[in-house]
Amino acid sequence: MKKTKVKAQPKVDLNKIQWILRIGLFGEFLGHGVFAWQLKARFLEMLTAFTGITGSLAKNIMMTIGAIDIGVAILALLKPIRIILIYAAVWGFMTALARPVAGDPIWDFIERWANWAVPLALLYIRGFPKNRKELFS
Repeated sequence: MKKTKVKAQPKVDLNKIQWILRIGLFGEFLGHGVFAWQLKARFLEMLTAFTGITGSLAKNIMMTIGAIDIGVAILALLKPIRIILIYAAVWGFMTALARPVAGDPIWDFIERWANWAVPLALLYIRGFPKNRKELFS
């Protein structure tokens, strides 16, 4: 019987992977935050479809969402604490889900899975929190 050599797997640098995910998360949330601040019409339509809120209140909420998204982007890059990653994963899922709720095809939701999968992957690498203290580390 002929022995086959097993090829050694390349060493994985989790620190580099974390940085790639942090940069991706930064770009996603910065882009969404800027669009929200610009009161992108489609974002307002989705907010209305999801909540029923319209008019100046919807615009004020959208501006607040934009500020939060930009804050998440900066924290994801500089200090990706677990609670921010949990928020980003949940918010990414909800905003992706808002597309078909607002009348877009289901594929718009599926196409945006990276919006929640990237922060979830980063959270997985950093470790899911086991207690309240770990939420903030």
